[in-house]
Amino acid sequence: MEVAILGAGVAGLASAITLSQIGIKVRVFERRESVHKLGAGVVCWPNATFVLSELGILDELHTVARKITAMRRTTHNNVELGSLNVRQLDAAMGFPSLAVLREYLMRVLLQRAEECGIPITFNAHATAIERTGDGCHVLFADGTSVSPTLIIGADGRMNSKARQYITNDSRPVYQGFVNWIGIHRWDQPVFDRFEVRDYWGVGARFGVVPVSANTAYWAGGLAVPEPSITRNGTNIRQLKQTFDGWPAVVSEIVRSASNTNTKCLALFDHDPVPNWHRDNVLMIGDAAHAALPTSGQGVAQALEDAWFLAQEISASPSDLENAMANFTQKRLNKTARIVMGGRVFASNLFDTDAEACALRDRNAVETDYTKMALGMASAWSDGLPIGG
Repeated sequence: MEVAILGAGVAGLASAITLSQIGIKVRVFERRESVHKLGAGVVCWPNATFVLSELGILDELHTVARKITAMRRTTHNNVELGSLNVRQLDAAMGFPSLAVLREYLMRVLLQRAEECGIPITFNAHATAIERTGDGCHVLFADGTSVSPTLIIGADGRMNSKARQYITNDSRPVYQGFVNWIGIHRWDQPVFDRFEVRDYWGVGARFGVVPVSANTAYWAGGLAVPEPSITRNGTNIRQLKQTFDGWPAVVSEIVRSASNTNTKCLALFDHDPVPNWHRDNVLMIGDAAHAALPTSGQGVAQALEDAWFLAQEISASPSDLENAMANFTQKRLNKTARIVMGGRVFASNLFDTDAEACALRDRNAVETDYTKMALGMASAWSDGLPIGG
């Protein structure tokens, strides 16, 4: 069997590695010239670190990541709303929660792919997937094509050729808010505890995740009816105006934001669909089940896809149709719950009604965070050989 994977993000590289581990010949095609600096950072929750352990890179990741101990919620005027003990989550699932800059995560994945002898072609712009006889081939902008046994579309949420081929509609759904993201470094150590800080306002939210004593990645979100602000040169001014007067750590980050160190992204996801394959084309990762950042599970679900796909192909090596159908059946419900849960949480976080936000904050104070941690552990362990 020969497999071509479109996309060298987390889903694509992880799938290439897991398939290589079971003896399948894999090639990866990436439209960008590099994937080292996609995004700012990520928390690899325990279901993600389980898969990273299976890939043989968890120990390496520990050298560039920090173990998160808590998620602390605070209002924009510094009123504490509650804290989730991440140690309880980790204990229930049996693996650690690690915060890491995305550049470092990608570096570790690329190194493992190289060790597995997986060829990766960059600047490979797939233009279409077309049916040819018993299978399909991928056409590239330079006039070349490939016709493997299996085409895996790990080509993202915005312009997936695999999703277009499978569903005839690859248009994502704008969810009404934008995120500014970046990495901030202080001259002196400022973090003695590695806790996610989540600041809530009215129609706005700011998250800070430390990855070392003096470095954190961050995201500032704002409810915006139309995503055109991301193409507007005034968006940095809007960022500074939105978060002026927020807690000190937020204010310092925002003061240093510029067009050179900050990205402004409109947030899109996809409505869940029941079928992830057609002919010998399969979509995974964001192409199949793009979730909002508010789900906290984008990277974890991409990694889970890689693990489950290798399991199913290994179980049915001579029946690709059965393997793809079983893979989709095992992944569909969990990823749909996560996509829709991310939407619900985002609608609460970015509600522009002050009274609704005040009620949201009171509910946060009254939350049983131990019960919440155990509920997250149960939901995120679903289908995996981890947890209780």
